[in-house]
Amino acid sequence: MVPSEASKPIRVLVIDDSRTARELLVAMLENAEGLEVVGVGETGQDAVRLARRVRPDLIAMDIIMPEMDGLEATRAIMREAPTPIVLLTSTLMYSDVKLTFEAMRLGALAVVNKPAVGDEAAWETVLQTMRLMARVGVVRRWDPEARKTATVEPAATPPAAGLSEVTGQRPGAQIIGIGSSTGGPAVLATILGALPADFPLPILIVQHITKGFGPGFAEWLSTQTALNVRLAGHGDAPTPGSVLLAPDDCHMRVNVWGVIELSKEPPYRGLRPSINYLFHSLAAVYGPRAFGIQLTGMGDDGAEGLEALRRQGGWVIVQEEKSCVVASMPQEVIARKAANEILTPAQIAARLQALGQMKSKR
Repeated sequence: MVPSEASKPIRVLVIDDSRTARELLVAMLENAEGLEVVGVGETGQDAVRLARRVRPDLIAMDIIMPEMDGLEATRAIMREAPTPIVLLTSTLMYSDVKLTFEAMRLGALAVVNKPAVGDEAAWETVLQTMRLMARVGVVRRWDPEARKTATVEPAATPPAAGLSEVTGQRPGAQIIGIGSSTGGPAVLATILGALPADFPLPILIVQHITKGFGPGFAEWLSTQTALNVRLAGHGDAPTPGSVLLAPDDCHMRVNVWGVIELSKEPPYRGLRPSINYLFHSLAAVYGPRAFGIQLTGMGDDGAEGLEALRRQGGWVIVQEEKSCVVASMPQEVIARKAANEILTPAQIAARLQALGQMKSKR
């Protein structure tokens, strides 16, 4: 009897220049359910060579390696043998975090900290991340070289019915909320990178990311855009041209006075920050004056909040399926009939540019 695809173990290629870290990861994988090691290497060159030869389901790769680092290895793998990649790091130095997010821009799916020996909970998180990312088949449709030179394209269709009403006859847009998860950093860089420094609206973002990477993500994202990007603080007031990111392990929302509140309320399906918290607050405080955008990601976080925003007259945009690394988050919004528009990242950027121009004219 031939085993089904679901019952086959996930074939993992392990790449790390540290012998100790490499042997520890191999040992953990060999003892984990549903995972098997099919290759081991020490350098970025090994990663590229073995990715072509072994054709693994997943590559678990260090980001800092001599000669060819994880960034260059990711670039080559995504060009020559596209494979889901989970990046491993033991440091949160900005130079290393910058490499990590650049690699994610080129196609790596997730980043995790290397757990300490004996930290069973942290190891289970790493192993579960690998199981999830190995099933992300859409990564094979990416063209990393094209992504670097992508330009903002106009929407393929005229502005959806009601857009001028949202920004005109009804109260004008005052705030933008964005939720994203797997594949989100690259898409956020595309969208925010197209906006001018004088963009007249504040932007609030909840990005699902490994704990500890929030500060580095904010720094990296600030290099991709002319806007002012930083982690949100409790009591911050969103201002035009600012991008506030939900910090690690805190929900972010806006209160009735238009001020940021951070909270440690229970996670939503294990997620804190949760996108739902942000969108529910925008629905309650801003209603028709808010734009909500749902980007690529796994699961359904954000759908409930966007459904509430749509009921209150807010405008909801979701990323179209083919441009998503994982499309389940946008699809859940569509399934609830809460989306006003379905656009590519470049079209979302064009839509926000037009929104900003209309806001400035007002």
